[in-house]
Amino acid sequence: MSSFLNFSNYIRKSVQSLSVEVVDAVLHKMQLTIPEWEKEQAINMYNELLAFFGESLLCEKDEAVPEALVEWSKKNAAMQATAGRNISEIVVRYPPTRDVFNELLTDISLELGLSVKEHAFIIKRINNMLDISLNETFFAFERLSNEFKEETQKELAKLSAPIVPVKEGIVVLPLIGEVNDYRAAYIMENVIPKIAELEVDHVIVDFSGILTINTQIADYFRQIEEILHLMGMHVITTGLRPELAQTVVNAGIDFSRLEAYATVKQALESIQ
Repeated sequence: MSSFLNFSNYIRKSVQSLSVEVVDAVLHKMQLTIPEWEKEQAINMYNELLAFFGESLLCEKDEAVPEALVEWSKKNAAMQATAGRNISEIVVRYPPTRDVFNELLTDISLELGLSVKEHAFIIKRINNMLDISLNETFFAFERLSNEFKEETQKELAKLSAPIVPVKEGIVVLPLIGEVNDYRAAYIMENVIPKIAELEVDHVIVDFSGILTINTQIADYFRQIEEILHLMGMHVITTGLRPELAQTVVNAGIDFSRLEAYATVKQALESIQ
């Protein structure tokens, strides 16, 4: 048992040098060259992993999901996600990292005279930790990616339907890009209430920046027009190209009472 304790102490005292050795060995195995700052990041993260590993060797039982390891994995995933990288860049490093750890820990075990049973326990512990880390990294990366996608979608929704006051009592709602269910719902739930707050009399909904439209989205716009109309606003559409108008007609959506013009300029002239 004394040799096993010596092993644990060795790991905890040699965290920095072992981390550097692991990073250099993995990069060599993968024939990778990375910036110095990224190498320092990797070394710092392995410092935390090895410090936890050294402490965990004093516990005979495996922890189901060690909190420190989960946090380490989340940090690893966050670095990758915020840098806009793919999860595959992390995954491909696990097999060579596992090999490097197994080789390194085997050398230390032999040097310190560990028994076969003690060495087997150490190899099992590091492999369990790497398995947990890989799983938690996947989960964390997926959560972060979904959060980033949601934030991006919100920002794009804001940009796709800006409210543009042009004259007193008149605003233009230019619709830009591809309007999907999310953006249509965003307009309904966020843009329309803001228009109501402005207390305008005329709303010009400009379709000239719309790429495509389907029947479901067309029906959304019918609902939007009805809501604005019920709030006492005069709604005009502009820029509704023939193919977009055809989609509306084919869907059987009644826009007959809606005033339409080719351009925003024509719509403004009609109001004046």
